[in-house]
Amino acid sequence: MNMMNIEKLIAVSSSGKDFEFEMPLKDKIVIQGEEYDIKLYYTEESGLYLVWNGKKYPVEIVKSKQNKYEILFNSISYSFTIETPFSLQRMKVLKVNKPSVGNISVKAPMPGKIVDIICQKGSKVSRGEPLLILEAMKMENEILSPIDGTVLSVSVSKDSTVMKDDILVEIEEKKG
Repeated sequence: MNMMNIEKLIAVSSSGKDFEFEMPLKDKIVIQGEEYDIKLYYTEESGLYLVWNGKKYPVEIVKSKQNKYEILFNSISYSFTIETPFSLQRMKVLKVNKPSVGNISVKAPMPGKIVDIICQKGSKVSRGEPLLILEAMKMENEILSPIDGTVLSVSVSKDSTVMKDDILVEIEEKKG
């Protein structure tokens, strides 16, 4: 399959939310059926930045491997994959048929300071629900539950400093 012929792609966030967009990306981008004016620039002084709705946002590609990306957009970290409609459907089928994995470790996406803990041991949490707030680069980031389940342990305390990939919370996946 020639990627140049694909007109529609889907960005899938780490929380599992889908965002459709059309190719090629030029001065306009269509996301979820809405059209936006964008411009992407690179200068030696500013680096890579995006102008969207008249506002300038710094963009940094932190990691890219195959179809998986981690970017800093306006100093906030985002992880996502880029899928074709076919690969997204395949991914959803495989996920439905995937056996339960049991316990999940929620790890720090970047170094920072824990400013608030929202969950506690024994709490029932839903996928996408905030577990704690991590301050990094003077920005507060909600760390969300990747699954429905029960909090088994919280490995950090308020005002503690964490490094990237430190375990923050352990969650037991909800059965069924």
